Amino acid sequence: MYLTMNRFKVRKEHVEEFEQVWARRDSHLKSVPGFLGFHLMRGPEGEDHVLYASHSTWKDKESFEDWTRSEAFRAAHKGAGETRHLYLEPPKLEIFETVLEE
Repeated sequence: MYLTMNRFKVRKEHVEEFEQVWARRDSHLKSVPGFLGFHLMRGPEGEDHVLYASHSTWKDKESFEDWTRSEAFRAAHKGAGETRHLYLEPPKLEIFETVLEE
């Protein structure tokens, strides 16, 4: 399994808007080969932000990389710059590969 995660520091005053943006968006993921699942998680609050993490799971690295080069990826991220005001800083991408499975 391959997991990709973005961490977002969302300005406290924009938390509701951030969640609505994600609830309304069409990720185009369900039709992508190798896609296993997606979650948007709310984390701890800082002084000036709330931490969120989005993570998607994939069959393998190749499936994820194929998606990043696809029309579905471009459609899912269209207009992403319009929500820049919601964040304290750009999202941080983290990637994990399975090394042990039980």
